[in-house]
Amino acid sequence: MNSDTPTIALPDLAVDKLSYERRLWNDGLTNIAGIDEAGRGPLAGPVVAAAAIFPKDFIIPEVDDSKVLTSDQRDTLYDQIFAGALAIGIGIVDHRTIDEINILNATFRAMHEAVRQLAITPDHLLVDGNRFQGSVIPFTTIVDGDALCFSIGAASIIAKVTRDRIMRDYDMQFPGYGFANHKGYGTPEHREAIYKLGYCDIHRRSFTLKSQLEFEF
Repeated sequence: MNSDTPTIALPDLAVDKLSYERRLWNDGLTNIAGIDEAGRGPLAGPVVAAAAIFPKDFIIPEVDDSKVLTSDQRDTLYDQIFAGALAIGIGIVDHRTIDEINILNATFRAMHEAVRQLAITPDHLLVDGNRFQGSVIPFTTIVDGDALCFSIGAASIIAKVTRDRIMRDYDMQFPGYGFANHKGYGTPEHREAIYKLGYCDIHRRSFTLKSQLEFEF
């Protein structure tokens, strides 16, 4: 590294999960919405996004990236998040739309819909990941935001629990695929079911099953 390059000291975000929100509050903004999604990678089902706004300095310490929590922990936190939030919005984009516009654009659409569903208009958005577009509201993208930022972590839990419940309902509509277990992800169980049964109505036709086996759908 060039010795003339300045070193920027970053806050310890692993400890202070309100760091990003606090910077915006200190700038005079009030309603900060965290946004995250669930379901970009599965072979079936919708992509779901959530947006969440909380009172200033409110935090639930147990909130974390939904992927590192158990199902029971997520369900408990889901109720706590709804009880503590000022506003929560959820956006759902189905498998057919994913096939039509691709998963990245479908994810953006779900996020925008989640923001539209908020009862409060946000002053700023904190978005998980490194890409977002089409917003008239100022936003900040945060890589690993669901682990580093409270409001994004809360949104990740809402999105994950919402989508998991949708997939459990689909499991009853389309028996034999195991949607209640794998939630549409490409597990060996799911792939084996597709080889035996073919695609069902909620499978994403634009997603390629990585196998030499071919079948009609």
